[in-house]
Amino acid sequence: MKLVTFRPTGSDLSASGIISRKARVGVALDNGRVLDLAKVDGVFSGATMVDIIREQDNRLPRIRGLVGMADELPSTALLDPRRAELLAPLPRPVSLRDGYAFRQHVETARRNRGLAMIPEFDQFPVFYFSNHLSVIGPGLLPVGGRRLEQLDFELEAFCVVGRSVLNPTLEQADAAIFGYGVMNDFSARALQAEEMKLNLGPAKGKDFATALGPWLVTADELTAEGRLSPSPRGKVVHAAMTAEVNGVTVSRGNLSEMSWTFAQIIQRAADGVTLEPGEVIGSGTVGTGCFLELNGSGVTQNQWLKVRDQVSLTIDGLGTLTNDIVEDGSR
Repeated sequence: MKLVTFRPTGSDLSASGIISRKARVGVALDNGRVLDLAKVDGVFSGATMVDIIREQDNRLPRIRGLVGMADELPSTALLDPRRAELLAPLPRPVSLRDGYAFRQHVETARRNRGLAMIPEFDQFPVFYFSNHLSVIGPGLLPVGGRRLEQLDFELEAFCVVGRSVLNPTLEQADAAIFGYGVMNDFSARALQAEEMKLNLGPAKGKDFATALGPWLVTADELTAEGRLSPSPRGKVVHAAMTAEVNGVTVSRGNLSEMSWTFAQIIQRAADGVTLEPGEVIGSGTVGTGCFLELNGSGVTQNQWLKVRDQVSLTIDGLGTLTNDIVEDGSR
């Protein structure tokens, strides 16, 4: 299933006759419509995506039942996509870690800076904590100030932890994954270049926006589509990845190229630490998946995202995440 968080934009009136703009949870159906779960089952009234993830054993069967009888549901519960503004599927995840799983990206980015490949990359997966309070969904990215200096996209996927895990095996780590989606780890490269000299990791270069969306695809759907295959390193996700800027394809890759699987990243993150339902973990950038790498390799020529640019990231089976860059001096 493709689970979404959305706000109604049409004539969805509350009891007082005022349009309700509170975020709701739903399902993106194959026919393009959005199933408003609260309209057909009161248990979802006021529920968030984290609630669904935490209570998945009870709530997912109810959702599957509703999807299976969608043709019989009231038309008021089946929204035209123009009446549903998609937000990030988890607008406020419990936490947000981003990995560093694609060797090609790491190797190329280091070579472009005149650095040898770091041998520790092959010893263990690493990640950093990003700002889970600045997550955005599809739509506008308001940005200003120095964040517009060398503004970059990063073509990534994410997974969501669905069950508490502590010191898991790879099998347990895979079993804890609730679902997957598309992630754009927006980066202010001018700020990041200054900060990284202090060897503490990205800060203001990364904390202003991370886009997730357009929906959260449950792991069982990817299994049914044959996109998850077992390996000694944990399950491998097979899905082509592309990035377009203003309609021009600039990046291509595949999730199967991850040198570290999501299970391995979870296993590392949960070493001595309990991961909880609703925590988000990014894959890191696929090879060729950002202008920093493309510019340094001469594929593009000092190209960066600008105001009024549109960037669209597509991952097969996970959907397309599109953001439009708009200037906002307060951000």
